[in-house]
Amino acid sequence: MTEPLLKVRGLKIGATIYPPGEKSREIEIVHGVDFDLEAGKVLGLIGESGAGKSTIGLAAMAYGRGGVELTGGEVWVNGRDVLKSPLRDKRRLRGAEVTYVSQSAAASFNPAKRIMEQVTEAAISQGKFSKQDAEARAVALFEKLGLPDPETIGTRYPHQVSGGQLQRCMTALALCPEPDLVVFDEPTTALDVTTQIDVLKAIKDAIRDTGVAALYITHDLAVVAQVSDHIMVLQQGSMVEYGTADQIINNPQEEYTQALVSVRSIKHIEKEPTDTPVLKVENVTARYAGTNFDVLKNINVEIHPGQTLAVVGESGSGKSTLARVITGLLPPSEGQITFDDHVLTSGLSTRPKEDLRQLQMIYQMADTAMNPRQTVGTIIGRPLELYFGLKGKEKQKRIQELLDEIELGDGFQDRYPAELSGGQKQRVCIARALAAKPKLIICDEVTSALDPLVADGILKLLLKLQKVEDVAYLFITHDLATVKAIADSIAVMFQGEVVRYGPKSQVLAPPFDDYTDLLLSSVPEMRLGWLEEVIAHRKMESAGN
Repeated sequence: MTEPLLKVRGLKIGATIYPPGEKSREIEIVHGVDFDLEAGKVLGLIGESGAGKSTIGLAAMAYGRGGVELTGGEVWVNGRDVLKSPLRDKRRLRGAEVTYVSQSAAASFNPAKRIMEQVTEAAISQGKFSKQDAEARAVALFEKLGLPDPETIGTRYPHQVSGGQLQRCMTALALCPEPDLVVFDEPTTALDVTTQIDVLKAIKDAIRDTGVAALYITHDLAVVAQVSDHIMVLQQGSMVEYGTADQIINNPQEEYTQALVSVRSIKHIEKEPTDTPVLKVENVTARYAGTNFDVLKNINVEIHPGQTLAVVGESGSGKSTLARVITGLLPPSEGQITFDDHVLTSGLSTRPKEDLRQLQMIYQMADTAMNPRQTVGTIIGRPLELYFGLKGKEKQKRIQELLDEIELGDGFQDRYPAELSGGQKQRVCIARALAAKPKLIICDEVTSALDPLVADGILKLLLKLQKVEDVAYLFITHDLATVKAIADSIAVMFQGEVVRYGPKSQVLAPPFDDYTDLLLSSVPEMRLGWLEEVIAHRKMESAGN
């Protein structure tokens, strides 16, 4: 048998943590992981946040990020243990034999440099190609990856291409030096489902055509099943299960893997609307200051007490802009918004305190939505003081009631955001919104940054709280699986317009308009061959048109 391209044995990875008010201490975050990867094959690394996926992926480059230290074991690349190599050899390894595709291309590209310069930089600096040959290879990769205008797209700056195009440019950057191994770290997580299809296809085709080996890191099992030959399931730094993609998807052996496969098992019964909506958006058109372009065009939707309206669509469709108009952050140029039987003023600064209390918002990124220097108790307590004047023991009692309601319980009031997991942070943001006793909560992509199991828990919590508090939700998302799980009604948005609207049972039933059909067909399914079926279906439709 030939030696595997990548061989990992007994890999242990540690880190130093600095708890507030305590001495620093060493912890182990990866506990003796073993696996092999052959040339031309793809190994998917799946698991929740903190499972060690990205840390293991970076170890293939003999690299520990953010104070992480590779403390034990062996990582063999092309027959040599790279952990024991001198620093000079490690630097030659990175960007030549092993390359990396990060989750956020927008954050990884230098905004001041043109795309071509960045795509070819590693190939030139590592001595793999001359400048002229590297640029010719980049153009060929742009074409292979389905990018528009492959001859000239490299002359653009990162902000001049879409998110999906930039992610494919980053894949070209990783493939340009002709590496033996590429580490794909959540390359489609930040993309909407329609764009994700194109990027997944481009990645899969590039891997097949170049013969490169790949580690594909994600928390989405349906996605990893489309590109991987084998899958390794990780939990808290240990391998839970390893097998072929077919075995992991269709016959998982371990309880944790079975939970990943069966996630989104929520069965939500669509509720009938009441006579009077809590929120009614009528003929709303909006544009940003200083522009003549309408970002929202004649929007008409309504939400009833105790119900959930899901607003879905790809990035740039106007979902979050609609939330900005409703909350008063962007005044509409036409139309009006009725809330709780009265017309809302268009600007936030002119709204009475009672309107501010009854209309709350939960943001996508809990990390940036909370002050890192404030305790959980302070964060939840602020609306209790502002809207109800609660202080002292009365306030502490109500904070604890809210913590119990979001299923965190005792011991969390004095913690800081840095001491919480992603799911716990989002629960605290939910409690802060509930503290105001609102009639409507706008949930802006509140589960998109979370692992499937954690997201499932948050959705179940939101549905439970809705029954208890009779609160209405405006749920903004591009995840159709989430919509199917929690919505009562759905508004599908495209280029600033609502193209389909009504009860969930009607919106998700055929016949579909072209855009809704595209959205629904783009939701990854937990079965092998799904990606090829979708691509073949689109080719047939294009040929028919």
